[in-house]
Amino acid sequence: MAEPTTAAKPVSKSEWRDTLSFLVKLAIVVFIFRSFVLSPFSIPSQSMLPRLMIGDYLFITKWNYGYSRHSLPWSLPLIPGRIFAGTPERGDVAVFKAPPDDAQDYIKRVIGLPGDTIQMVSGQLVLNGQRVPKQRIADFVVPLTPNYPAFKECPAAFQTSDAGRQVCRYEQYRETLPGGRSYNVLDRGNLDEADNTAVYTVPAGHVFMMGDNRDASADSRFPASPGGAIGMVPIGNIQGKALVGFWSTDGSAEWIKPWTWVSAARWSRIGEGF
Repeated sequence: MAEPTTAAKPVSKSEWRDTLSFLVKLAIVVFIFRSFVLSPFSIPSQSMLPRLMIGDYLFITKWNYGYSRHSLPWSLPLIPGRIFAGTPERGDVAVFKAPPDDAQDYIKRVIGLPGDTIQMVSGQLVLNGQRVPKQRIADFVVPLTPNYPAFKECPAAFQTSDAGRQVCRYEQYRETLPGGRSYNVLDRGNLDEADNTAVYTVPAGHVFMMGDNRDASADSRFPASPGGAIGMVPIGNIQGKALVGFWSTDGSAEWIKPWTWVSAARWSRIGEGF
């Protein structure tokens, strides 16, 4: 004789309440952590080449420059003004809400602080009337991949081959700011609009931000426009300082083929600090 089957026990209202309570508490913890400690950020453009590539993922620290509503997800208006305010240092790589509409997240390098004067002369950065030292180093070579396709990201004049693979090759320079902070920048040649500018004076409460890929960056050299250049950036718009890269992919992976996740990873870029 077959044994009687046991009916599934219905989930009690108490268990549903406990589950919901746990999920709410978890959401609150994640919200606080992302707002005030660490937050992830992905790189969608080539404006910060060679330091950052499309497909890089990094953590930013949230405490360095203080907190404003832009520190919170969706820029929730829960923080009046700025608290624990701090000023970035020249050379910092920071994520911020881009003027004028403060809708999109951008990442650039801090070049000018309040009171500084900035100018580009034939591709040479001039800070407070002094030319910033710029030394030619080895070309920067980036493979052409789904995250960096030739038809979109690499101008035809810079496409070449290296060890049998198609690559994009740029002239690369080492730029050193006052105080010794240095980083690499790219140059595509002397472009009038980007490489020859008026003299800008950074107003109080703002910073002058530039991309390291100097001829492919909509930054503080140009008037702010929605989804485009940014003009001077209010310090209160800065969300955090770049800390470390935790993942990088060339875009060739397919979700339904897990083995491609490994081959698409750019392992040498993972764990790279700022």
